[in-house]
Amino acid sequence: MKKRFTASVAAFFTVLAVGGGSHAQDEFSALEGPWLGQTPPGLTPIPFAPGIVSTEHWEYSGAFTPDMKEFYLLRNGGKYEDATFVVYKQENNRWHEQVVSGWAGQPVVSPDGKTLHLGRRYRERSEAGWSEVKTLGAPFKDLRIMRLSASASGTYYFDTFDKENPGFPLRYSRRIDGTYEEPKALGPEINSGTQLNHPFIAPDESYLLWDAKREGGYGDSDIYISFRAPDGSWGEALNLGDKVNTGAWEASASVTPDGKYLFFNRNMGSDKYENVDIFWVDAQVIEKLRPKN
Repeated sequence: MKKRFTASVAAFFTVLAVGGGSHAQDEFSALEGPWLGQTPPGLTPIPFAPGIVSTEHWEYSGAFTPDMKEFYLLRNGGKYEDATFVVYKQENNRWHEQVVSGWAGQPVVSPDGKTLHLGRRYRERSEAGWSEVKTLGAPFKDLRIMRLSASASGTYYFDTFDKENPGFPLRYSRRIDGTYEEPKALGPEINSGTQLNHPFIAPDESYLLWDAKREGGYGDSDIYISFRAPDGSWGEALNLGDKVNTGAWEASASVTPDGKYLFFNRNMGSDKYENVDIFWVDAQVIEKLRPKN
């Protein structure tokens, strides 16, 4: 964790709640069509919406809703003097940027679109829109969760920030009869190396994405994937390769709700992380690694 990211994490754990309203910015983007009007990538990652979403500043942790009409992310720099939670909304085929709140945790939308997870906090969607921010209860309330991802069945996969223990494990917790079990650490196939962060679980739990520093990586934090075997066990950690991972910091991978594209973050600046961009690439980079049997 470098300076800017650590400051954002600190803000996350000191703010107990954020406002529920959305406030329009003075300047709206006039973008049309799907994907904020962007031409989709091939098998080589490219910045997402350069000059609009990905700029010379800090943009982090993008997430689409299942209807693909809202795109949430965190921003800092330029007109955003502090870390800010924003959304691009598609209305009448045009995309507009709006401020949701200040720092609010790393956004991950549940597969059914009804929950916006923000680490150990969340918002629920109704016909009236998103609720006020709520906090997870037991057995999660005392855990310092940076990113939480839920499967279609409701199982949670998450990290827990601990600057004193950079090898802290990734955990999961199943919902059994409406109650979440005590979190359990995933096995050594996944929990090896240091800086084990930002898990993303496939809706059907067929694979898990996360980032870590591991022996044999490309330099800084790399993105890894593990596929689930028919017997329920997790396969070995597979590095996503030198198109996704470089000598820079890559992290916070996720797959769009339609399964078509992998999104992730890459540090494009100094070790102060003042310029982090959101990249995207065809999700075939995952399928090429999937075991054939």
